[in-house]
Amino acid sequence: MRVLGVDPGLTRCGVGVVEGLPGRQLTMLGVGVVRTPPGDDLGPRLLAVERGLEEWLDRYSPELVAVERVFAQHNVRTVMGTAQASAVAVLCATRRGIPVTLHTPSEVKAAVTGSGRADKAQVTAMVTRLLRLDAPPKPADAADALALAICHIWRGGTTNRLTAAIKAHAAGGNWHGTPAAEPAEQQSGAPRAAYGRVPGRPRNSTRP
Repeated sequence: MRVLGVDPGLTRCGVGVVEGLPGRQLTMLGVGVVRTPPGDDLGPRLLAVERGLEEWLDRYSPELVAVERVFAQHNVRTVMGTAQASAVAVLCATRRGIPVTLHTPSEVKAAVTGSGRADKAQVTAMVTRLLRLDAPPKPADAADALALAICHIWRGGTTNRLTAAIKAHAAGGNWHGTPAAEPAEQQSGAPRAAYGRVPGRPRNSTRP
């Protein structure tokens, strides 16, 4: 499983590609930051983010994209820029038919460190350890992007299987989405026995 993690932002949009499977050693394929000048207009900055993400998608051809879910903050201007960069990431992936999953910061922290309240330093330290890197990835946006990819590899597969099972059950199918087999007596056309009756015993008979 190859996942592109995106820590959205207008000034710095962290990106990181991780490959692996749950319970196995993970490998970092690439990490970096897509930057835009803070003084530029919004349109050119969003276009620069799009071009940068497209280059990463072209280079690494990820199977999945994990983006941090944006939450409201005290600084409205900052959260607006983050949300806009997040939308660009979702658009780039969806245009290529790549599934996108949003993970909350707490989910990512819990998946990587075991605590949803971990700080950035703890996240960076665990990312460095899990990926067996020689040095911590910098800046923090890059480390967060790798953490998103790790989180999705470890948690996304389970979530996707659960969703598929729920959909299959709602459609009357099994885990693989195929129609569930009917009971043998229904397939053969035999009448269904009444609950609690012993086969072959008359309905009004009494037990010895």
